[in-house]
Amino acid sequence: MNIGQAAQLSGLSSKMIRHYESLGLIKPQGRSAAGYRIFNDFDLSQLKFIHQARVLGFSLEQIGQLLQLWHQENRASIDVKMLAEQHINALNAKIESMQQMKHTLEQLIDICPASADPNCPILTSLSSASI
Repeated sequence: MNIGQAAQLSGLSSKMIRHYESLGLIKPQGRSAAGYRIFNDFDLSQLKFIHQARVLGFSLEQIGQLLQLWHQENRASIDVKMLAEQHINALNAKIESMQQMKHTLEQLIDICPASADPNCPILTSLSSASI
């Protein structure tokens, strides 16, 4: 199949497939006489794997590690689990940070009089280093 077909079947764009190829995450099995990428079922399964890993928020580096583990017949599942746990820890840190941002914004919104007065506590807080 060509890159357009692979893109449609994997849920990725052609541009992203080229990007993943440039990073070495995927290497199409061949090229046509005209130099176009040719993808087979193995390539498609890798593209779907990458797409799903991106949906789950794994970094490109982590995806590379997961792909390597996926292709190792003698892999230890603990290695995969450790990568997933590291990712969850990073997600939890991001969630905590975003919850703090939300709380701060809610406080700023609560003190805003929402009137015709040009004095805005939200802008004042944003312009100071005391948030």
